[in-house]
Amino acid sequence: MSLYQRLHETKAATVAPERVRSAAVDELRRRIHDRLIDELGPLAYDSRIPVDDLRRRVLSHLQEALATEKTPLSAADKSQLIDDIADEVLGYGPIDRFLKDDDVTEVMCNGPDHVYIERQGRLQKVPTSFVDEHHLRRLIEKIVAEVGRRVDESTPMVDARLPDGSRVNAVVHPLAIEGPFLTIRKFSRDPLQVRDLIRYGTLNQQAADFLDACVRGRLNVIVSGGTGTGKTTTLNVLSSFIPADERIVTVEDAKELQLHQTHVLAMEARPANIEGKGQVSIRDLVRNSLRMRPDRIVVGECRGGEALDMLQAMNTGHDGSLTTIHSNSPRDTLSRLETLTLMSGFDLPLRAIREQMASALDLIVHLSRLRDGTRRITHVTEVQGMEGDVVVLQDVFLFDFSMGVDDTGRFLGCLKPTGVRPKFSERLADLGIHLGPEVFTPELGDTRLPRRRR
Repeated sequence: MSLYQRLHETKAATVAPERVRSAAVDELRRRIHDRLIDELGPLAYDSRIPVDDLRRRVLSHLQEALATEKTPLSAADKSQLIDDIADEVLGYGPIDRFLKDDDVTEVMCNGPDHVYIERQGRLQKVPTSFVDEHHLRRLIEKIVAEVGRRVDESTPMVDARLPDGSRVNAVVHPLAIEGPFLTIRKFSRDPLQVRDLIRYGTLNQQAADFLDACVRGRLNVIVSGGTGTGKTTTLNVLSSFIPADERIVTVEDAKELQLHQTHVLAMEARPANIEGKGQVSIRDLVRNSLRMRPDRIVVGECRGGEALDMLQAMNTGHDGSLTTIHSNSPRDTLSRLETLTLMSGFDLPLRAIREQMASALDLIVHLSRLRDGTRRITHVTEVQGMEGDVVVLQDVFLFDFSMGVDDTGRFLGCLKPTGVRPKFSERLADLGIHLGPEVFTPELGDTRLPRRRR
């Protein structure tokens, strides 16, 4: 989007700063907006100007405009006013500083007057607000326009993303009562590595070595968990184990994955246009990906009939595929896959679906968000096959809740091996990937977790 368009989008917007809300300052802000438009409008035609250079020019013009104004302002108020206007023109208004804060993982706008953030797993309300509903609505329209999407009364819900890959969801009138509602789930500027998850306690080195071997050994893995448990982050880390010489095709509703490899073909679903035509679903992209000679297929999330296409891909030579799914436990993951497969429109018997799952899936990595706000892998479960009409699961790693919590309420437990060696160990050994006994042996002094076969 050109600077000229950004300036005009914000010309009528007034930002309510936290410190200064007087009518005189609001009028000053409007005058400076108008002057900025007059002086910087021609820059919109020079697309070669870098963003950093544009920001320097905007700040320079703001300083000059304030120097000619007679409205008395303290140094702190002047600095705040400059930041507010610059954020409006070049950034995301009142929430721009939270989007730049690496400690903030989520920003939630429940209408113009209530802004919440998530920091270190805890929700907190912040003393920031928009001027009115139109101010927030303009910000939403600016965000979705950057990725070629739209939001209006005919399509009042939209999924989008920021340039850094952060996930955006917006709901506007008439669905959003006292809205609009804006939810931004931030992703790290630098994609998290496995060592970061180990440091955060999401998993330990034993489980990391095991998952590394499973991905390199081309096992089909599903990452499951509830909302906000870190499924996409974990999928990113698992994808980093894929060898660099393989061709990877990713399919997502809105692009979020940040793969480390260079040979990656990323595809994004497209919603219908204003006439209700032109939609390209995730299922269409999954089917098309089979014709692109992929070594691996990575689906950001299975939430519909594409689950059947994903299972078929796993069963037809595309080993090593990865995806995520919403569920409450490894067993619920299979139940949800059954339901999603039935949503494909084919009247398949349940036994046929379960046989497909038992044949296609090798491993389920389940995440949970615990009471202390941390996100932990609580199950690493092998899919062993069928016994009668039941798909047999075997836990290879389990989170040890018996270790209790510390004085701050943080769980002291960690992910521990159950002592069971999975059946696919021989398959990995045939590929030259050997899992030593230290991977499946609990550390000295730990209590061996009970073997759970379900």
